[in-house]
Amino acid sequence: MSQFAGLSDISISEDIPVEGDISVPVGSQSADNDFSTLDEPVKDTILRDLRAVGQKFVHVMYPKKSSALLRDWDLWGPLLLCVTLALMLQGGSADSEEDGRPQFAEVFVIIWFGSVIITLNSKLLGGTISFFQSLCVLGYCILPLTVAMIVCRIVLLGSVSGVSFAVRLIVVTASFSWSTFVFLFYFVIGWMILTFSPSQ
Repeated sequence: MSQFAGLSDISISEDIPVEGDISVPVGSQSADNDFSTLDEPVKDTILRDLRAVGQKFVHVMYPKKSSALLRDWDLWGPLLLCVTLALMLQGGSADSEEDGRPQFAEVFVIIWFGSVIITLNSKLLGGTISFFQSLCVLGYCILPLTVAMIVCRIVLLGSVSGVSFAVRLIVVTASFSWSTFVFLFYFVIGWMILTFSPSQ
């Protein structure tokens, strides 16, 4: 209390005009209120977000130049792809440390930490897209590798070792070349998919 003792002696003159307007107009709507989703039902929100993720999936598989797609970034698709890839690489067993397969957390950290490092590098080199736009693009570019993992898991079900490896090599190489804009980062993920083998 002793540090505020001198403030009680300060008097404010009543003739000092107050500047600014603190009232909010009741009948006007701003551009931000036109697209408010606060009153939207949860089902509509989820369906809208799923449609947006689906559009971005199609855009990754059939790239077209679209600045609107880049402007409307989200991290739902990359999260879904990362979790799917990590779960499939883990192979269904929770205790796979002896198998030599990557753990869920390892895959998750490699993908997200790698994306953050590449994004920071892009920003430091003068990139014009935002941090989260870059994370969004890098995350969606994992789609071909996630599809390759699904195909490799199916191939491993009908396993003939020499043929299985050759088919997996072709699938992973094709998906890797499809998503190679950041070579080393996707090479590491592609290598994890290629060397994955289920425990017998």
